[in-house]
Parts: sequence; C-alpha cells; structure tokens
Amino acid sequence: MSKTTLWPDDARLALSIVVNVEEGSESNILDGDKGPELVDELGLAIKKPMRVHMNESNYEYGINEGWPRIHRLLKKYNIAATFTAAAVALERAPQIAKVISEEGHEVCSHGYRWKHQFMLDEAKEREQIQKASDSMLLTTGMRPKGWLSRYLHTEHTRRLLQEEGFSYHMDDVSRDEPFWGRVPGSEEPMVIVPYAIDSNDMKFWTDPAHSPSEWLEYAKDSFDVLYEEGAEQTRMMSLGLHLRIIGRPGRIGALEKFLEHVSSKPGVWFATRLQIAETFAEQHPDKQVTLSLRDKQELAQEA
Repeated sequence: MSKTTLWPDDARLALSIVVNVEEGSESNILDGDKGPELVDELGLAIKKPMRVHMNESNYEYGINEGWPRIHRLLKKYNIAATFTAAAVALERAPQIAKVISEEGHEVCSHGYRWKHQFMLDEAKEREQIQKASDSMLLTTGMRPKGWLSRYLHTEHTRRLLQEEGFSYHMDDVSRDEPFWGRVPGSEEPMVIVPYAIDSNDMKFWTDPAHSPSEWLEYAKDSFDVLYEEGAEQTRMMSLGLHLRIIGRPGRIGALEKFLEHVSSKPGVWFATRLQIAETFAEQHPDKQVTLSLRDKQELAQEA
C-alpha cells in the first residue's frame, strides 16, 4: 500500500497535541447563563440558578496549576500544539494567549464560549463563529483556521465556517488521516482533520476508575500501532488534553511519559492541525471527497 500523503521529512506519523482551553467560558450566572456548569469529576448537575464556588475554583485550577505544568512539557519537548480554545477563555487568560502567539502554536476555535452550538439557528451560529474569530485575532494576533464544536454541530456549520474563511473542521472521529469532506449547501469540500475521543484525557471523568497508568498505556499502544502503519499509509494521531484534567499532579507524569516515548522514535512530526490540513490540501488539489455512509444515504434520499 502506498501513502497518499507524504509528511515533511518523510515522517511516518503526524502527531497532533490538542490543548483544550475552556476555563473561564463555562456556564455561570455572572455571564447571564441560566445556571452553573456541570460539577466536574462528580458529574453533578445543579439546575438552580446559583453560583457553585467550588466548581468555579476547579476551573481556576486549570489556569493556575494545570496550565504551567502543560506549558513546561510543551517547551521541554519542543512541541507546537493546537490550542482549541473558547475565545472568552483566552480573553480571561491573556498569559495563555501570549504563549500561543509567541511560541509557535496554533489557535483553533472551540466557540466564542464553551456552549452547545447545535441549539442555535443559522444566524446565531454565524454570529458566534464571527465573534470567536474576531476575539482570537485580538488576543493572539491570529484568526483561527480550524473549528471544534462542543460535542455537536449543525447541518449549517461547515458551510458557515467555509464562508467565514476557515480552512478545516475537526468535528469528526471517523479516520486516522485527513480527508476532503462534503460541505452541505456548498460545491466546495473542506479539509477534515479528524479528532480522537478514545485517547482524550476526558476518560478520567467519564470513567472514574480510569488511572493515569491505564491512560498512558492506551495512548502509547495507539501511537505504536499508528506509527507501524505509517510506514505504508498516511497516519496521524490526536491526543486531546485539558488544563484542569491532565494538569493534575497525579496525572501530568503520564503525559510526560507519553511524550518521552514518542520523542524517542524517529520520523514523528509534531504538527499543528493547520499544518496537517495545509500539507494534505497541497498534496490533494483534486479535492476528491470522501463520503460517509450517512452522506451517501442523505444524497440518495435527495435524489
């Protein structure tokens, strides 16, 4: 099997470190929301319109303690990461925006605030996309070129992103390589840079029994398989991180051990998602679309 995309310097694997920055943009009645955010790690939903000071401090932990630990490792291993950030979070943590701007990282939009955009109508969704982009230009000096929704998006999202100047979308977990994806309502496709949920540090919340050593073993196993496959086909790996999750003292060591493991292998390209998207687009100017099973079903029904 021959590779369809060649990474720079004949790298076998593109490794994408994704740092999610949501802290400060979560639901809070101080921001006009109906109630507080879900109480992290406990999974407790409080529907009363009140402040939950303990949970607010949990998000503050991500900024105060988790961020310095993650930043130290990015610098130690010379990694250019993609920061999927809610725009308001960067407005309220300018020290992180400054690092993104000055140290060669990429900013990718995770919304204006950490909200569920799938409930928005088309006009409101466009407004949120524009506000996020304008805000990030002010905080980082860069307009985001990629987008990650909070869990779900609408049938309009890709077209709106395309119209607003975005070049890739990452709300997809269907493959271990980028591809041209269909954009409903547009004749032009968009580069899809798939994400990964299985290796995401969210596992520490969704599965309370999940230990750092188990997460590390799974992440390393994922890397090893993709690295082996990368000798013959296009392969990329995503590792999603959160300041307030992996940044805990009992977990950060697992991240460092993973970075030690992957850094010991030749031919690993630590790439931002924009670099991956641009490399793929340059090598596939034909823009041949890869249709999902549901794409095919929808198009058949329309016909």
